[in-house]
This record gives sequence, structure tokens and C-alpha cells, in this order.
Amino acid sequence: MKVSRRAFLKVSAVGGAGAALASQMPLSTISPPQKNSGVSIDEKWVPSVCLQCPAGCGIMVRVVNGRAVKIEGLPEHPINLGRLCPKGHIGLQILYDPDRIKGPMRRIGKRGEGKWEKISWDEALGLVAKRLRALRQKGESHRLVFMSGRNRGQMGGLIGRFLAAYGSPNDVGHSSICADGSPQAHYLTQGFKAYAGYDWDNTNYLLCFGGGFIEAWRPTTRLLRAFGHMRRERPIRAKIVQVETRFSVTAAKADEWIPINPGTDAALALGIAHVIVKEELYDKTFVAEHTFGFEDWTNEKTGKKHMGFKSLVLRDYSPAKVSKITGVSEVTIVRIAREFAATQPAIAAGERGASMQTNGVYNRFAIHALNALVGSLEVPGGVIVQHGPPLTKWPDVMGDEIAKKGVKEPRIDYAGTKKYPLAGKVYQDLPEMILGEGPYPVDTIMLYYTNPLFSTPDVSRWYKAIEKVPFVVTFSPFLDETSDYADLILPDHTYLERWHDDVIYPSLGYPVISLRQPVVKPLFDTRSTGDVIIELAKRIGGTVAQSFPWKSYEELIKEKVKGLHEAQKGNIVAPTFTNFWEEFKKKGFWANPPYKFRDWEHSFQTPSKRFEFFSQNLEHKLEELTKKELDKAKEKGKTLTDEQALEEILRGLKLKARRDEVFLPHYEPIRYVGKEKEYPLLLNTYKLMTHAEGRSTNSPWMQEILGLHVGMRWDSWAEINPETAKKLGIRDGDEVWVESVVGKIKTRAKLYPGAMPHVVNIPFELGHRAYGRWAKGRGVNPNEILVHENDRLGGLAAFFSTRVKVYKV
Repeated sequence: MKVSRRAFLKVSAVGGAGAALASQMPLSTISPPQKNSGVSIDEKWVPSVCLQCPAGCGIMVRVVNGRAVKIEGLPEHPINLGRLCPKGHIGLQILYDPDRIKGPMRRIGKRGEGKWEKISWDEALGLVAKRLRALRQKGESHRLVFMSGRNRGQMGGLIGRFLAAYGSPNDVGHSSICADGSPQAHYLTQGFKAYAGYDWDNTNYLLCFGGGFIEAWRPTTRLLRAFGHMRRERPIRAKIVQVETRFSVTAAKADEWIPINPGTDAALALGIAHVIVKEELYDKTFVAEHTFGFEDWTNEKTGKKHMGFKSLVLRDYSPAKVSKITGVSEVTIVRIAREFAATQPAIAAGERGASMQTNGVYNRFAIHALNALVGSLEVPGGVIVQHGPPLTKWPDVMGDEIAKKGVKEPRIDYAGTKKYPLAGKVYQDLPEMILGEGPYPVDTIMLYYTNPLFSTPDVSRWYKAIEKVPFVVTFSPFLDETSDYADLILPDHTYLERWHDDVIYPSLGYPVISLRQPVVKPLFDTRSTGDVIIELAKRIGGTVAQSFPWKSYEELIKEKVKGLHEAQKGNIVAPTFTNFWEEFKKKGFWANPPYKFRDWEHSFQTPSKRFEFFSQNLEHKLEELTKKELDKAKEKGKTLTDEQALEEILRGLKLKARRDEVFLPHYEPIRYVGKEKEYPLLLNTYKLMTHAEGRSTNSPWMQEILGLHVGMRWDSWAEINPETAKKLGIRDGDEVWVESVVGKIKTRAKLYPGAMPHVVNIPFELGHRAYGRWAKGRGVNPNEILVHENDRLGGLAAFFSTRVKVYKV
């Protein structure tokens, strides 16, 4: 593919615009009094934490006469060091959004009809508590489902605790529609199921697979800072190679863009590994001392011989074979492999573009294996494992017999079963479970910081499913699509009005926790969801109430951070907790640098206590599930061998690999939906710098800078390769239909040389049916035509399996 200098400069400008906006965003439209106006001025700067993405950037909010008028970065905060990305500035527009929900509301019309009545908090909480008590009394506590998204700080633990005390296993977070492939790859290889940190500042080579390093990865501001440091603030300039299906901002700012066929990332990574192994460029000492399964090996207990990673890549992943799969030339594969091995320290990383596929877990497994191959784990400039802060432990849950029985019921989404072995949650499958495929009917859904009627592939499924749920409660401060179909809305404060802690997203390695504190008094009759959950527990009574001894969420935070004070280390050391708390509020964060490299016990939590090319965690999980299938067969009087039971599981997971290959990084062909003859193009959805997990379209500032690289604002577009568009008779700016087997959406065509000829690119963020005047009815939501497919091993939503056709309106 060829990209003109003009196109390159246009896309590069987006990165520059983001950096400029980080320091030049306009002040709030709310003008503070001037010093010579004769009006008394009460001015202060309050430290807090941004919540436009999970990065946890420290912020300083200028408050004049009780009104927030400006947001800037907190200078000493280790994540952002006083800088903010464009999203960080829009907190004022979130706080002062004219369409905020101003108090509890109860639906009085049909779902989606928009008819509501205001009610008091006492009545609203009474309604929820009464229903939840009745459900417990019937012994059906497991029929409560709690869906959540941005669970920062202790909120995730609080929700989990509420469900454990109440008696439901259905804590359904949103990460299966986010980027769960990465944590699962880390679990298979290193034994920790979380995102990794990276010592970006000291790496010399970044091989990035499908991650929007500059515009859409987390923590955004930290990565923008790292990019600048890697490129201009040190004598050795790091090289960045971007592997991606689309010429993104990151690709434009990288040294090299490698266009790749969607979903073939594992093949490319293994082709690179083939060259490194064959030419003996790998770190022999690290591989010998800190890895398992590189060479062929024999199980000491069973005497069974197993194939190792070395044999697999040499046998199956020659550059010639990989080139045919990926579309990347043999010459490029060999060159990149040699560069990556020779330019140490180097990092191979990947995110949503590589992981959210039908083969996402194996894609990330293969990519991460490159880091072990060259010894880039637990070393400066390599991959690191985040440490958490030494918080006070949660007290034990006081579960009664109802709770103990309820939590033992199967999860509504079958996470962790033979259907989705590695999954902790399968958010995107809930519509099918609600409509009859689940183990039992759902009675009540509660939703915190998540909007499934907008964010899920083939979103029409949710509109059908939610009609079958008797009771829906949301905590959204805005009337989003899901809240529009709820029975009761208990609106949260915005993040500038509440107490909330924030443990940093895995990044720096050393522990950091920040304090989100109210910078202004609540504008409306809203309440912190943390306070609401504690109050609901007390109203339910019994052991549920006993499990929540705190009077408020602020008190809970204080109790948890007492562990920081007792540790007597980090940037805040005080003689009493009272002194510590005051200093914590003043500084806005606690941190305990530096990161301790080569902590092998912390980094390798696998059965072998090493990095595992051959994943024993996966082997043991499938053995566990096989045994369950054998027991079930025995109960039914059927005869089933181990091999037959495992084969049934693998078929259910739609895996092509068999035997040892299942437990090794390998390429699983991506599954597409739609006949290629009828739907000849592939749909790629992506995120922009302005993307705040679907929550920035109600910000005019973000709408104004939406699509700088294609000259689009306040509307959506579809990026089409110029040659492809010419064949279809489509010109730049034409209105077009983009159609899949699920449905079709109408948008505007933008001819884009950075689009691969067989791929159409549409950004997320727009297309809301609700969410206020700035968001509703603007652009299109590609989730409306995305097919519902999964990586069944990991339970991940596959966002890149949709075939489409494009034609003029």
C-alpha cells in the first residue's frame, strides 16, 4: 500500500492537535468574576482525579465562588506530570451538562417512551430494597445481575461485596467488550490476569500490534508523554513499528507502518519468532533460566512427551507461509525479526486490534511470547507487572445461608465453564441468556457506568432482551440508551462532585493511588453510587447490612487507605492517620516508587514459576472441564473417554488446533460472518483520541475535534480506500449505506489512502439514540451492524468478524 505525503501529514496533524489541545483547550464558558469587577472572589485550586478514561490522571480544578471554571493537570502526579489529553478538559462540560438527570426518576410509561416522574431518594431506595428483599426471601437472590463498567478504586470491590453478601454470582463487568485478551494472555504465560505495565521510557524498540498507542490506548496522557520521551528527550531515539489494518495516528507518527490482514497478528508474531529462533537471535540465558516449554519436554508424572515452542515455530511459521496469511512480505518479516532481536531492550505489545477477535487470546499469547524470547520481561525498558498499594484488607463478608446458596448457582453468562473457559465475565452474551439460553430467568439488573444498549455488537439484541427483564435500575447521571429503558434511575454525582479513590491503571509498575474529592457541592439531588449501595445493604438488613459497617463511601475510603499510613512509606509519611489523610487530600495521590525489576516471584505466578510458552494454566483448566464432562456422562450412564470429552470441548470452542498446539501460541484462523461474494469488505471499528468509552459525545469540545484527519465534526464517516471507492462508483463525501447480515447504517464516505483495499473503517463514539442534546441523533453507531461473534476460549467479543458491502444511497 502507498500513502501519499499529503495523507501522512493530515493524519500526523491529529497527534499534534492532541498535544496542542492538551495545553490550549479553551476555558469553561462559565466566566469567573474579574478582580476589578467589584465582586468578591473566593478562589481555590482543588486536587482530584480525571475520569474520562481509566488512566487516573491527577487534575487541579480551579473553583471560583463555588463554581468550577478550569481543569489542569496535577503537576506532581506520576501518571501525567501536570499534562492532560483533550478528554481531560471536558469535565466542566460533563459537570454543567444541561441534560443531566437532576434526581431519582421512576418510569411511568412504556420502556423507551420517555415518560418519567420524579420521586424522593427515600421512596426510590425503598422500592429497590423491597424488591431485593423479596427476591432473597424466595431463595432467588442469584436472579440479580449487576452490570458495571468504569469501576475505579474500591467500587469494583464494593459491588462484588454487595453481590456476595446478597447472594448472587452475577457480577458482570464490561471488560469482555474492551480488551480482555491481554489479561488472559498474561494469565496463560505469567499467571496474573491483569494488564501489564511497560517501561516505555527506557525501551529502544516498540513493535505495536493493533494498539492506538498515541490516540486510543490507556493511560493516554502517560503514553503521550512516553512517546515524546522515546522520540525526542533522550540521545537514543526509539524505533516504533505499528502493525495495524488502518493508517492510524499512531501509524502516521511511527517509523514504519505494516498493514496486516485483520486477525492475523498471531501468524506475524510467530513468523518473527521463527526467524529469531532459526537464526539463534533469542536470549538463550533468559530462555533457559526463566521460561518453560521452549524446548520439547517430558511430563515427569505421566512420562508423556510434549512439543515445545521452538519446534512449533520452526515447523509451521516460515516467513513464506506467514506472508501468505498476513499479507506482509517475507523480506519485511525477516527484517523486523532481526531488528527486534538486535535492538534491546524491545517491547512487543498489542491491544484491542489484536485481541478483540475470534482468535484474540492466541493473538496476544503469540505477541507476548516475543517478549520472553528476547528477554524483555522484568528488565528496564521491558514489560513489568504492576504492584498495588498496601490498602487495608476488606473484612470478611457475613454471608447467611441464602447468600451461600445463591453464590453457588451458575453464572448467568457461563463464564469459566466449558462454553467460555478463561472468561471472568461475558458481558456481550447477556441478551441471549436473558432471552432463554441462560440457566435461569433474570429478575433484576442494576447498571453502573455502563450502557449495553449502545456498546454491544448487534445492539438490537439488547432492545429485545431488556423488555424481558422485570426490573432495571441504572445509576447514570445522564439519560443514556439503557437508562431510557430502565424502570428506575438513581443518578450518580459526576466525578467532580464525589469522593472516590483511584488506583492507577497498570503502567508505571510501582503502586500509586489517587483521591478523587468533591471540587464543588453537588449541583442537583444526586448521590454517590457508593453511598447508595451501602444504604441499600442497610435497608435489606440482616447479614447483608452487617457486611457494610461503613456510614458512607468516604468512610470506606478512609478505612482502606489506613493501610497506606500504616506502611509508613511512599511520598506521604505521617505520625497519625489524621495527618496522613489531610496530606493525602492536599497532594491528591500516594505513590511509592521506584519499580523493583527482576522480581521473578512477583512476575511469574505460573505452576512452573517461569514464563510459560506451554501454558500449564490452560492445560489444567481444560483438564478440570474434561473431568466435569466425564462426571456428567457417568451420572447419565454414558461412557466417555478423556480424549472424547476434550474433543467435544474443543469443538464447542471452535478451535482448529489439537494436542499440544492448543497450549502453545499459534494462529487460529479468524471467523467471519457473511458470504464473501455478497459482502466483499471487512468492517474495522476503531477509537479516536476523543473517545471516552462512549461518554464524550455530550461534549461540544470533543465533537469539534472529532475527525481532524478527514475534516469531519459532529458526524460519522466511513473510510474507504480510493481505488475501492472508484470501483464502487463512490466519491468523497457521498452518502453511503454500509450493510452487514445484521442491518445497515447510512453515513458519509471519506476516501482515505490509509484504508486497506478490502477494509472499511468506521469510528466508534457517535450514533446515540439518547444521551442529551449534544449526542442524540448525531452520526451512526457501528455496533448496530456488527455481528455477535466471540473468542470462545476467552469469552471476548469479536469486533472484527463482520463482512459488509458499501453502496451509494
